[in-house]
Formats: sequence, structure tokens, C-alpha cells
Amino acid sequence: MIGIEEDQDLLKVHVFGEFTVDDFKEFEDAMTGELKLTPKVKLVLDLTQMSGFTIDMAWEDIKFTREHAHDFQRIAVVSSDQWSSWMGWLNGLFTDAELQVFRDLDEATAWAHAS
Repeated sequence: MIGIEEDQDLLKVHVFGEFTVDDFKEFEDAMTGELKLTPKVKLVLDLTQMSGFTIDMAWEDIKFTREHAHDFQRIAVVSSDQWSSWMGWLNGLFTDAELQVFRDLDEATAWAHAS
């Protein structure tokens, strides 16, 4: 399950439990809507409550990131787990956005806003 909120000029996505392809499609819809309002999206991706992800979600993520490689300005990944941090870094290879991994949601949000 995911929760999505707009916070001024950024999109915040919170993942709870297993991240599925249906959750990712919900994120895609929110991202597409945000792109209608701004040329580049600032994203905070909170993975602290994520327990895992499905393979089809991972594949959808790779395809989406490649298609939108130039649509992100900043991506802040919040994670207490090295695997999630590594996945955030890997996705950073497919986009020209600034990407940082944080352990604290407030720090991540402040960094994402600061550009």
C-alpha cells in the first residue's frame, strides 16, 4: 500500500508493506498529474515502512524511470535499510536527477525543497 501527498512543490510517496505493481501504477498516475503542473518533479520516497516489493513492480519501476529520465529534479529516498538505499542509488543511474538517501523524513523533505 502507498500513500501519496503533495507538499508545496514536491510529491511525497510513503510505502507501507509490500510495494506492488498496482501501488506503482498509482504512483505513475500521481507523477503524470504532477508533470502537468511543473516541468520537473521533486520526489520524496519514504521506504521506511516497506517490507519488500514484487518483481513486476521492480520491472515497472525500471521502465518508468527510463521513460521519465529527465522529468525529476530531485529524488530523496528515505530508508533505514541498505537494500532500499541501494535500489534508490541504482535508479539514480537511469535519471539525471539529483538523488540522495536519508534516514530521516524531515531531512529528506528539507533537502528536496531546497533547490
